[in-house]
Amino acid sequence: MRKVGIIGMGHVGSAVAHAMVQEGDFDEYVLIDKKAEKVRAEVLDLQDAAANQDAAYKIIENDYQALADADVVISAVGNILLQHNNPSKDRFIELPYNVEQVKDVASKLKQTDFSGVLIVITNPCDAIAALYQEETGYPKEKVIATGTLLDTARMRRATGAAFNVSPKSVSGYNLGEHGNTQFTAWSTVQVAGQSADALAKAKGIDLSEIEKDSIVGGYTVFMGKGFTSYGIASAAVRLAKVVVSDAHEELPVSHYQERFGTYLSTPAIVGRAGVIAEAALTLTEAEEEKLAASAKSIATKFEEVVGK
Repeated sequence: MRKVGIIGMGHVGSAVAHAMVQEGDFDEYVLIDKKAEKVRAEVLDLQDAAANQDAAYKIIENDYQALADADVVISAVGNILLQHNNPSKDRFIELPYNVEQVKDVASKLKQTDFSGVLIVITNPCDAIAALYQEETGYPKEKVIATGTLLDTARMRRATGAAFNVSPKSVSGYNLGEHGNTQFTAWSTVQVAGQSADALAKAKGIDLSEIEKDSIVGGYTVFMGKGFTSYGIASAAVRLAKVVVSDAHEELPVSHYQERFGTYLSTPAIVGRAGVIAEAALTLTEAEEEKLAASAKSIATKFEEVVGK
């Protein structure tokens, strides 16, 4: 039996649950939210869909103890309203509020026998993953944030549009923080098997504009609909499926990196045990400097707010 818990049934948590039910990814769902009426409504809505779905599923609501045998728990708690009127477009504005939310959730998780993989969506996800790991004491490799898996998808979308190919024909990574200090590692990016940098020069395409789009694209969505949901939900679902299927797939997710002493995104091999290994990655000197700067920014802001 495949079992997942989703904590936080706002725009993103509910989008994750719906996508998983649609795809038939899990057999049992544990949906948790402080707002009892909200989670009850989401559960009933998904149950109403059951007769028209291909796969059968069971849903449990607001029961932390039911997470004991879950394969994956996804943290989607947060308060998107904090991003309104935020000219800096910095996800760290959410950290002070979410620290208390995470400590509350972590204390409840510790009262269960959950031993699966904790996937963090809650922003700023790099710092929040670090906080969850410290508060729960779970093995570092079993606490993972979606990180730049979403930003990489945005980069592939923008690159594909610029070169008139499907985003599936674009490979490569956005690395570092899921936030303002991330960057596109253009040395890793290929379009239909060819170097993006070489193609861009031949076609007169400005890669810096594509990179900018991948970094701030989420705010374009946010300004238009008041939140983001589908992109991040798809990243969380993909990561959860890789874990539960023990796929050993390479993904740019946020995980603890000893050399930087913090969580940030570089490619890692992911499976049922969480992060199994670092993926080999050769960057240019300038990209290595950007990665180190991003790591320092995350660690500094974490220390300022959490004060460990």
